[in-house]
Amino acid sequence: MMNELGKLLIFLGVLLAVFGVILVFGSRLHLPIGRLPGDIVYRGKNTTVYFPVVTSILISIVLSVVLYLIGRFHR
Repeated sequence: MMNELGKLLIFLGVLLAVFGVILVFGSRLHLPIGRLPGDIVYRGKNTTVYFPVVTSILISIVLSVVLYLIGRFHR
């Protein structure tokens, strides 16, 4: 039980680190993360609110495919 939990935590840590690297280098590569067509930006007088709808859907699809493939090959 603890062995599997340890493996899961290591995997989640590596996945989080990879996602962080993508976000850091994404700005240098000019990837439009958070600025895709369909993402909503409201700029008021004193506030700015972002609703990254399309970015969230895209990240969800990518993570679903990655986790599906990991589950498929893990068997």
